[in-house]
Amino acid sequence: MSFADLIAADIRLAVLQILAQDAGYAHNEMVLRAALRELGHAVSRDRMRTELHWLSEQLLVTLADAGGVVVARLTDRGEDVAGGRSVVPGVRRPGPEEC
Repeated sequence: MSFADLIAADIRLAVLQILAQDAGYAHNEMVLRAALRELGHAVSRDRMRTELHWLSEQLLVTLADAGGVVVARLTDRGEDVAGGRSVVPGVRRPGPEEC
């Protein structure tokens, strides 16, 4: 696995875990980018949207457009991946201390 693949997998897990922590299981792309920045991942808006669409293709999130802003909502499958109960290639599996 390349370094770029490792970073992408970590970003994807972080997005799922951020969404899992929210009472409504949803955030917009700007909030997600700010949270990722706090975790050491400074991603562009384009990169954020690319990762959100990838997560949507894997049925881990659903996406909605709110006036030009993408809003991601965690699915049940995404919650299982965020908690380490399911494995999806391309998403880093959390360690026991992270669940």
